[in-house]
This record gives sequence, structure tokens and C-alpha cells, in this order.
Amino acid sequence: MSQFTPILLLACCLFITGCANRNSQTLAESPAPEMLLSQVSYSSLLNLPAAAAGIKLAYGDNPLQFGHLYLPQISAQQPVPLLVFIHGGCWLNAYDIAHSNAFSQAVATTGIAVWSLEYRRVGDTGGGWPGSYDDVLAGIAHAQTSLSAYPIDLTQVVLAGHSAGGQLALLAAGHSYHHQAANKQPLLAPVKGVIGLAAITDLLSYQSDESSCQRATRQFLGGNYPQLADGYQQASPQQQPMHPLTMLLQGSDDSIVPLTQATNSGMPFQLLDNAGHFDWIHPQTEAYKHFLFTLQELLAQ
Repeated sequence: MSQFTPILLLACCLFITGCANRNSQTLAESPAPEMLLSQVSYSSLLNLPAAAAGIKLAYGDNPLQFGHLYLPQISAQQPVPLLVFIHGGCWLNAYDIAHSNAFSQAVATTGIAVWSLEYRRVGDTGGGWPGSYDDVLAGIAHAQTSLSAYPIDLTQVVLAGHSAGGQLALLAAGHSYHHQAANKQPLLAPVKGVIGLAAITDLLSYQSDESSCQRATRQFLGGNYPQLADGYQQASPQQQPMHPLTMLLQGSDDSIVPLTQATNSGMPFQLLDNAGHFDWIHPQTEAYKHFLFTLQELLAQ
């Protein structure tokens, strides 16, 4: 436990220096006054108490092209930062936005607005690659151009995504930054940075028959490697230019996304001991607390 404070200070330094140092850190559990959970299940997310699912707003014509906007309980005169969140679920339409509702509500109580995106997935007409990614880009662009009526500071936008949603968020953040830097006409305005929560970063090494989620990779891409080598490369954050303020958060006990998706990514990452795959989006876990710390440090840049 004595290692916790210097490790978090090191994490702060990584963001302050633009994450230029790509060395990893391992985060030990911190003492906390409340009982924090670890290695929670997917079903536990669905069982969390949830109020209304935010303000539902469409960003496209398809019924699945919508987002839920969660606003903190603050004065309308005080603009707040915005987290754009992309849920996971192996890119499959069996897993929708509902399992992340409690996470989005919890983040909003900290004073940060949340724009949680639904999108077409494998099994939906137009879902898969690149349709799912196109939806995410459209949903982010909608937030940057159409949420000005709400008390949101659109210069303070951070992207985050969990699991398969992390893959989409990482690509979108890189697209935002590098299109702007190259003086191209960007689809997105620049965002401050991106956080990948148990993110899938390399689709070629991830796809296998070891689990249903890994098998879904081939469904998402629409075929096998090497027949679709270009698609695997374009869809893999490891193979694409990333945003300079990128951070991967990975649990040591994740049974769905291997540690190598973070450790071999070439991106800054932090490992949390005893954290499972779904801990990052469960508001009663140590992992969620670490996510909030990382988000607040990124917004402070």
C-alpha cells in the first residue's frame, strides 16, 4: 500500500508531459473507507440501480444511432466538461448501451457531463467494420456541433471506451488529433485525450477461437486474416496514429482482454492488481475510482 501514492504521482507526471514517457506502471490497491468490489460480473452491471437513462438524442436516422446525455445537477450558467463514452460488448448487438447506464450516471454526479453512444453492431444492418466506427465518429461529431444548447464546455471533451468500445474510442481520438495536425478537413474537432478501459488494441492478435468475444473479431471485420489484412490494420489502434494523450487502463485479472493488448500496444498503460474486465465500469470498484482519477487528471491538462 505504501507504493500507491508515488505511483499515482507518476501517473500525473505522464499526463503533464503529454504521456511522452511510455513506460508502464502497476497500480496497487489503495486504502478506502468504503468497501470496494473487484472482479465483478457482467450481470452485476445490469443489476445496478439505475434511474432514467439520461436525455435520449438521435445523431443519425437509424434507430440505433442515438446517445444518452447525462448532465450534472449544477447551475445552467456553469459549463462542465464532457466525457464521450463508447460501451463494449464484443461489437455484438446482443450487448447494448443498457449495461453502462449506471456508470454514466455515476460519472455525471462528479460534475462531468456524459454523452454515452449507442451504435450499430454485428448483427445489425450496417454494423461491423467500418459501420460501427462510422457511427461512433458521427456520434462524437454530433456532440461537438449540436450540444451547445446544454451547459457543456465543448473545449473540454475526453473520449473513453470499454473493451470493444475502447478500440473504437482510441481510433476516433487518433483520427481527431492527426487529421487536425495534418491540416486536413477533419470530421471531428480535436479532443483533449482518450482513455481505453480494457481496450482491444490489436485485432489480429486478439482474434482466435479461445473465447466467444475473440471469435466475434472475425464477425466484426467480416472475414479472416490475411484475406482482409487491410481491414485488420485499419481497425487496430496499435497500427494507427494515436492521440498524444492516450492512456490504457487494464486489470491484472481480466479474463476477456489479455494483458498483452495493453503491454504490447506501444501506448502508455497502467495495470491495476486484482481488477477484472467489468470492474472499470462498475461504480463500486477500485478500478472505477482509478478511472475517475485518470479522467480528472486528463481534463486538468
